[in-house]
Order: sequence, then structure tokens, then C-alpha cells
Amino acid sequence: MKKIIASGKTVEDAVRNGLSQLQVTEDRVKQVVLEQPTKGFFGLFGAKEAKVELELIPDPMLEAEQFLREVAGTMGLQVNIDRKQTREGTHLSVTGSGDLGMLIGRRGQTLDALQYLVNIVANRYSDSHLRIVLDAEDFRERRRKTLADLSDRLAGRVIRTRKEVVLEPMSPHERKVIHSQLQNHPKVKTFSKGDEPNRRVVIALRQ
Repeated sequence: MKKIIASGKTVEDAVRNGLSQLQVTEDRVKQVVLEQPTKGFFGLFGAKEAKVELELIPDPMLEAEQFLREVAGTMGLQVNIDRKQTREGTHLSVTGSGDLGMLIGRRGQTLDALQYLVNIVANRYSDSHLRIVLDAEDFRERRRKTLADLSDRLAGRVIRTRKEVVLEPMSPHERKVIHSQLQNHPKVKTFSKGDEPNRRVVIALRQ
């Protein structure tokens, strides 16, 4: 935790000086008054300024973003992070120069692992549970469209061959895309089988 000691003619002045050094607002710090100001003899000699200790309260999202930048930096990447609130939670979208495919990995596996770690970092500093969805170069939307198209094609195969299709192991998020795409299909149904991390979606004919 970052702490500083600031001084001023009054406690309020000392706090303002400390906040200026930290470049944060008052709600982002814990305050401890170390010394009250004294006027000294005749208001002139031996006067002492007020001293306060300010401890920076970590911002969960800023900590998560900083962690993400550090990880990207170890890969030789400089990234920009855009933050927005969605129904799923806080959405962090990563852009930047260099090969961001390194952050995504094969079928998004590296991205999923980073998302897991980013959530751990943020929730370490939060009193309430936070959910962060991490994306890079709109990979998740592109992947969603790919999976939706794949679902439709495989549903057609199941109808033609009358044989169920078992897909490769997928993350819970990706399995949800398949289930959602085909949930109202009149001729096929979907279900999952197996244990994580090898749980798979099955597409079969409706009875």
C-alpha cells in the first residue's frame, strides 16, 4: 500500500497537499493525523505544521488494468485498455501495437487464462464481487460468430445423417454460445457431457 506523509498549516491543508502529491480524490485515501499544528510562542517561535499520513486505497479496476499492462509488457507489447460496463460486468477491451494474438492464444485459451487472473487481482481489492470480461481485438465477438455459424452447420449435419455430433472441449462461455444458438431449433437439441476442462457440447436429434 502506498503511504505518504504530508504537512500543512492546518490538517485540512496537509490533506490537500497529500492528495495533490498522490493525484487522487479524498475518497481514495485513509487519513491518520500524526501531529496537530501548534502556533508556538507568541505565535512566532517553535510553530509546527500539521502532519498527516495518507494511505492510498487501491482501486480494484486500476489494479487489474495495471496487472494486465505488466503481463503484456513481459511479452513485449504496449497496450491500451478501454473499460465499459455491460450486463455481463466490466468489459476490458485491449488494443495496441504488436502481435496481440499472443494475448489471445489458441482459440482464446490465453485470453481466458488472463481473464481468470485479472478477476482474481480485482477481487483481491474489492469488498463486493466483481466480474470482468477481457477481450482483445474483438476476439470474443468474432469467436461468437464463428461458433454460431458452426452450430448451424453441425445442426444441418445431424439432421442429414441422423447421428449426433460431439464437439471439441470448450470453455463454459463458448458452450453457452452453442446452446443459445440452437436452444429454439425445431429439430435438434444440445447438452453437455464430461468434466472440466474436457467438457463438450453434444448436438443430437430431438426425439
